[in-house]
Amino acid sequence: MEWGNAMRDFRVFFAGVLFGLGLAVLGYLVAEQMRGTGLKARVVSRIADAVRPAPEPETLPPPKTKDTAEIVDPGPKVDLPPFVAPKPTEEPKVAKTPEREPPKYGPNVLIEKRLLPDDNPWNQDISGEPVDPLSDRIIARIGANKPLHPEYGAPYRGAPNGIPYLVVKGNQTKVPVEFRYAEESDPGPYPVPANAPIEGGPNGTGDRHVVVLDRDNWMLYELFNAFPAQGGWRAGSGAIFNLKTNSLRRAGYTSADAAGLPILPGLVRYDEVMVKGEINHALRFTVGRTRRAFVLPATHFASDRDDADLPPMGMRVRLKADYDISGFPKESQVVLRALKKYGMFLADNGADWFISGAPDGRWNDERTHEIKKVLGRDLEVVRMGRVFVP
Repeated sequence: MEWGNAMRDFRVFFAGVLFGLGLAVLGYLVAEQMRGTGLKARVVSRIADAVRPAPEPETLPPPKTKDTAEIVDPGPKVDLPPFVAPKPTEEPKVAKTPEREPPKYGPNVLIEKRLLPDDNPWNQDISGEPVDPLSDRIIARIGANKPLHPEYGAPYRGAPNGIPYLVVKGNQTKVPVEFRYAEESDPGPYPVPANAPIEGGPNGTGDRHVVVLDRDNWMLYELFNAFPAQGGWRAGSGAIFNLKTNSLRRAGYTSADAAGLPILPGLVRYDEVMVKGEINHALRFTVGRTRRAFVLPATHFASDRDDADLPPMGMRVRLKADYDISGFPKESQVVLRALKKYGMFLADNGADWFISGAPDGRWNDERTHEIKKVLGRDLEVVRMGRVFVP
């Protein structure tokens, strides 16, 4: 009896505890609802899920077999167009920018063709001509162990390194020139503008050559020791060459060169070496001591020495055919190939084995100076014709 009463009292006590706990939970949920959180919804949902009776299982229809499958009307037949694969997307064509033509007029511009006719001595292939009997003696007197030297390159100490030239139009204004050696100079006038480039620059103290090519009329005008003057120029000497002919200067006459030769046809030019990759004419060089004589195409001497072992003006030398040039830079190879095929003319007094060229800021002096590896003994004199001795 006492055990039954005790159990009843425990159930009453436990029911009270549960009732109190339920009231506490309900109060908490109400507080959460007032704070706007979703906790009540989540708790109520879980409590509801816990007390909700399980739903009745859904009765599914029996699976359809091949014989009982429902047939759906596909509707009227539609003829579709044939499938065409899309073309690959083509890259948009970008119009090529036309290459800018090099300037035709101005200082040291591109000259597309030979300056003199193809049959001119400057353009003669002398690679197969015989060697002059005095070749070894003359080479020794100039300097068999002295190197070739490129007298051209990038500006040096603010001045052009080489002999500059200017290409002008046919209507360039011609001005008078006053000559020191007027009796051997062409009187002009000359189409030389006041700002024409001068060898060595405006303050140069050397030969101060001025070279002007009239491209439209194919005429060459050259001055030696030239200075701008009021309304024109004054110079030591000057010469005009009609480049459409093979005419030489009068025998005994100088030009802007001591030998009476034109200067421009013998220059190493940047456009030939680096643009065209070929020099198709003879070059021009100087030596320290010359003979009182000349050979054609030269027309003038500039010495009082009669030693037959000294070179006369107009003498032609070439690089020996068996000299290996394969190890030289491109620009040096172009010059050395020309020396094998066309050689170079002695044109003036100056430093030994100096090869003349036009200045250009694009020259790479380190590479052009590689030809200094070539020595005088690597050259030979081409057989000379008649030597004119006064």
